[in-house]
Amino acid sequence: MTHTPEPPAAAVAADAHWTATRDRLRNRQRPVAPLTICDDLTVKKNLEEARFLVRRLTASVETEPDDPDLKKDLAAAKRALTKAQEAFDREAIVLRFQALRRPDWEDLKKEHPPTEEQAEDSLIVNVETLGPELIAASSMDGITVEDATYYLSEWSEGEASALFNAAWNVQSGARMDVGKG
Repeated sequence: MTHTPEPPAAAVAADAHWTATRDRLRNRQRPVAPLTICDDLTVKKNLEEARFLVRRLTASVETEPDDPDLKKDLAAAKRALTKAQEAFDREAIVLRFQALRRPDWEDLKKEHPPTEEQAEDSLIVNVETLGPELIAASSMDGITVEDATYYLSEWSEGEASALFNAAWNVQSGARMDVGKG
């Protein structure tokens, strides 16, 4: 195994660009993922329809930029979208989850090893015991282990799964591009 030597400290300190970049890298916040819950189907439907109408009219205005009626319709649709979004925002509950520090995440996984049956199914953790702990640990809104246990057992399977997945997926989220620079 080859080891890449560290650059001399004096050279790094003298490089203002690297010093600034290094500071930014050290001060990055861990990823955050929201889970939005809206139980009012009418409010959700109104927002979806308003978004669709704005997209459709925007496309029409792009193909017919000189049509004043289309521009007027688009302006009205945008106002309706704003009202629909405001109604949705009043009704919705947004839960936020933040990635744990990597050592904390690894420790939490070790505390919840899979059962023999789960291991046979290629699971790396016991999701039943990990779920409430992970949700509570990554919640930015103060969800407790007791709250999470209740939600996971009382909500529908799809909603409980979405809650768990929001907390799980933020742990592996990447906010970088390793492609062309």
